[in-house]
Amino acid sequence: MKLIRVLAVVLVLISWGAMLGCGGGGADVKQMTTTTTLGQELQDLDDAYKKGLLSEEEYKESRKNLMKKYDD
Repeated sequence: MKLIRVLAVVLVLISWGAMLGCGGGGADVKQMTTTTTLGQELQDLDDAYKKGLLSEEEYKESRKNLMKKYDD
């Protein structure tokens, strides 16, 4: 009888501990997936500039943003 009480208390404590670990806690998870490399993106940007698809100002701003993106 005493063994059953001990086992019941242990089971309750284990269950309680498992429930505490299940609460997500409101974690803010951010994930960024990149399928190209910095070099490829810079090459694509350069190609667009040379084809006249971007002004010099747009090219410089985009290049700066790419460098900042990969700096993190």
